Amino acid sequence: MDLRLGTDDMKLPRELQYIENSLKPQRSTDARLDGRVCVITGTTSGVGYEAAKRLAQGGAELVMICRNQEKGRQVQNELTRDYGVKADLFIADFQALDEVRKAGLAIKEKYRRIDVLINNAGVFSKRRRLTPDGHEMTFGVIHLASFLLTRLLMAPLKQGAPSRVLFISSEAHRFTGLNLNDLDWRKRPYLGMFAYAAAKIAQIHTAHVFADQFQGDGVTFNIMHPGAVRSNIGMNNGLIYRLYSRYILNLFLKDPAESGEAIYYLAADPSLEAVTGKFFNQTIEEEPAWYAVKPGLTQAVWDRSEALVEPYMEGCG
Repeated sequence: MDLRLGTDDMKLPRELQYIENSLKPQRSTDARLDGRVCVITGTTSGVGYEAAKRLAQGGAELVMICRNQEKGRQVQNELTRDYGVKADLFIADFQALDEVRKAGLAIKEKYRRIDVLINNAGVFSKRRRLTPDGHEMTFGVIHLASFLLTRLLMAPLKQGAPSRVLFISSEAHRFTGLNLNDLDWRKRPYLGMFAYAAAKIAQIHTAHVFADQFQGDGVTFNIMHPGAVRSNIGMNNGLIYRLYSRYILNLFLKDPAESGEAIYYLAADPSLEAVTGKFFNQTIEEEPAWYAVKPGLTQAVWDRSEALVEPYMEGCG
């Protein structure tokens, strides 16, 4: 019997197919994005930084949303110097939904057309922390901020049709569920990885509703796992975690440039122009965990998300 991974004789169960997909050769594209307006969050390190460089290499006009102005300026100057493209910078801390609102409205005012939106900003916390708005920080940054930003930018995304929205997710969503009755972890012991996974699950649910709602408007919404790569996520935790991540965990992780290439493929390849509502393991389409696509839960997550960001949508048109 041939026991090599992925053969017909030794096929992994559906729940573990993501392991096989992670080992497959990934796709790439030579398609260009010259003059296309690409909004991307979290570009000062890791996956977002590599994606921004690859988009610039492909000729895209970058609109970056970053938390740290100094680091954002450095990336902005690098992109314009090395690739000769336009790179704009907006500052917003995604822990504060009002800052997301201000950045979104400023971008909407300046850019009447957006061709690509990449929701990449994320955070990981070992202990429970709350945002200024009172939300558990991981859920607030990963899910609520990207949900609000996407809603704010729908008008220019429609103007840019065919346009694409990409949510950077994680295979970690497979390792727990989502408790709508305790989104802020007030009733349960806090586990950082479970909170991270729950935020990604919420993001997957709402991405599917976006895909359904705007299917006739020429805007596609897809979700992708960028691969197990080195990044600065989690560097807000204590010294021990930072040392562990930098000197032990990173030894087993891939170069984030691979993720940048995968993101570029999903943002630029012509074959994906009409593909929407799909989950990709880098560039390989796969099924997410069943509880991330459960229809009744999907609508409930959307309704709760809408209610939580509604105060920041007032007067936005």
